[in-house]
Order: sequence, then structure tokens, then C-alpha cells
Amino acid sequence: MISHGESLTAYNDFTSIFATCPLMVSLRGIRPDEIEAVGGALFAAGIRLFEVPLTSPEPFESITRLSALAGPEALVGGGAVLDVEAVGRIGAAGGRLVTSPCTDREVIAATVAAGMVAIPGFFTPTEAFSAMNAGAHALKFFPAEAGSPSVLKALRAVLPRAMPVLAMGGMTPDGLAAWRAGGADGFGLGISVFTPGMTAEAAGEAAARFVGAAGPEDRIA
Repeated sequence: MISHGESLTAYNDFTSIFATCPLMVSLRGIRPDEIEAVGGALFAAGIRLFEVPLTSPEPFESITRLSALAGPEALVGGGAVLDVEAVGRIGAAGGRLVTSPCTDREVIAATVAAGMVAIPGFFTPTEAFSAMNAGAHALKFFPAEAGSPSVLKALRAVLPRAMPVLAMGGMTPDGLAAWRAGGADGFGLGISVFTPGMTAEAAGEAAARFVGAAGPEDRIA
């Protein structure tokens, strides 16, 4: 069982990492035999938040390997989480964060109880407040490409400013500024950084472009 102190450590690590680099990369489709090379390249580029979608080949093995590689300087976890059982398996694999494409109160509560950081997806005010009431640590506006920065701006008008919101879906380095203006605190990145078969070098170069675009000079006060 994870203690309250360990839970607080995961959350504190998330807030510290997020303040330094507000980018979370989803490594959808990655294989265990390539996770260390790709993860290492992304880490070198400045990425510190990683999720391995559970739809990937052997995702728990990849989470285990990437967690060992990254150590305490990064948060690694599982994505596309749809049930409570998966939360436990992510924790057992060394994961410290759980993301979902939707707002599932049971998954959120189980994640918090396990001492991991909960980042559920939302698209409406109802989903956002349901997630927060269940204990979410941050929210993922998803799929962002189905909305717009102006839609997010309208949502942020009713959401607590202290609640971190990541925009995920269709992000480009040049487009981050518009989403910042709409109220995004950070960004979830997927195929714009990694697709199956991509070399570690190419993934690292893509990540570096986003890290540069998300520099502190562009942060919202």
C-alpha cells in the first residue's frame, strides 16, 4: 500500500516538473524494445512527463523500463486507462501517473487512493467538475482538435485557475501560443512527437521543437 507521504511526493513531483516543462508525451504504440532509446531521447530533449497508452504492445513492461530509466526526475505512467484494475497494474509497474480519455470517477478515485497523479480527459464543464470532485490533480482537454482555443477560454472562465489544464490533440509548436492565450497551462503531445517505427533521434528532435516553443517566456502569469 502506498502511504499518504508517497502520494504527496508524486503530486509534488508533478507540480515541480510541470512548472519546468509543461509537456506530457503519449507514446502510443511504442514497444518495450524501443522504449529506452526513445524515452532517453525525449528525456534529453527536456520531456519529463510520459504516458504509455495501454493500447500499446506490452504497455506495463514499457512503463517498468521507462520508469527505471527516468528515475525520480520524471513521472511515467499509463494512458488510455478505462478501468480500476489497470490503475493497480500501472502502479505495480512503477508508474506514478494515470491519464484517461474520459472522466471516470472510479478510475480517478482509485488513482488518488494508490498515490498516483490523476489526469483525466474532459470536454465539457460537467465533466471537468465531476473530475475535480473525484480528486483529479490536473485536467486534459481532449480531443482539443474537436474544439478550439476560444472554446477552452470559455471553459477556463468557470474552472478554478489553480487547476492545471493540458490541451491535447492536434498540437504543433507554432500553435502553442494560441492555446496558451486560451488558457492552457500545458500540452499533451502524441503523434506530433512519436509514431510507431519512428527513430529515437527523430522523436527527440520533434520533442525539442515543442520544448523550445513551450519555454518560460510563453507561460501565462
